[in-house]
Amino acid sequence: MKKGNIFLLTVGIIAIISGLLFFYLKPMDAMPEALNAMKSDSTVKVDRTKWITFTPFSSPTVGFIFYPGAKVDPRAYAPEMNAISSHGFLTVIVPMPLNLAIFGVNEADEVIHDYPYIKKWVIGGHSLGGVMAVSYANNHRDKISGIILWAAYPDDQDDLSAFSIPVLVIYASNDGLATPQKIMEMKRLLPKDTQYVEIEGGNHAQFGWYGDQDGDNPATITRYAQQNIIVNASVNFLENISQSSK
Repeated sequence: MKKGNIFLLTVGIIAIISGLLFFYLKPMDAMPEALNAMKSDSTVKVDRTKWITFTPFSSPTVGFIFYPGAKVDPRAYAPEMNAISSHGFLTVIVPMPLNLAIFGVNEADEVIHDYPYIKKWVIGGHSLGGVMAVSYANNHRDKISGIILWAAYPDDQDDLSAFSIPVLVIYASNDGLATPQKIMEMKRLLPKDTQYVEIEGGNHAQFGWYGDQDGDNPATITRYAQQNIIVNASVNFLENISQSSK
């Protein structure tokens, strides 16, 4: 084969692989409702300099680091993070390399370093983001005061059953990906006093604002209703962390 043909073939193969990677890794777009929540107001300042950070005007001492779900535009969680922050908590959505938290499991290190005034950190995430959040907590037990999982559960290698850390798991009855059955099966890897909140009629995609998702089941409640439950449960958990002496 001539050198010119080899070069063209190589370029073609690279182009095909690049196209496939772009198609596979292209994030699910944030909906308009999410983009509207990316604006500062009288109660919360939004900063996109490094991460997507929501800071309340009330001197927060508890922070919530959030890892997005796989291939989801991180802005899709802005409405919930904004709402949670308005209750007095610093919330930080961490955009991930290639939109996959598996490639950024230790991103929380830099967040914690950059906000020394935060006394207690809670880490969490949605779906794969939640899995990686548990992994971070498991390997940095001295830095994390709590875990919040949205439609997520630990990987087998992250057994927290003997770890005395508060954990909140929020899951949905119609979730076709992190199914209720799988959530219950993986209880064995979490502390016995883990709190569980089931959203009747909710599904996987309505944990964010990015539309429908392959493999999911239809929800029988609105996205607003589902996220209201998510925000209230998360805020109650964070308030308990704030009041805890640990």
